[in-house]
Amino acid sequence: MAFHVSEHIWVPQHKKLSKEEKEALLEKYHITIKELPRISKYDPALSELSTEPGDVLKITRNSATAGKATYYRVVSNG
Repeated sequence: MAFHVSEHIWVPQHKKLSKEEKEALLEKYHITIKELPRISKYDPALSELSTEPGDVLKITRNSATAGKATYYRVVSNG
């Protein structure tokens, strides 16, 4: 029986953005890829996603006050 980290109740939803979504995000917030917070490509939450350094992830968490909270992270080597 295999355990899938992404199915755990405390692990928020992670989605890899497409190239077009990534460009739209950077343009919308007038930022560069280097200004996003990082997440390691070895993070257990990414084990089921095929990510490479430079990919951008959209992380959606449940929030008691906001309902849903969205965060963005760029995948890094370390």
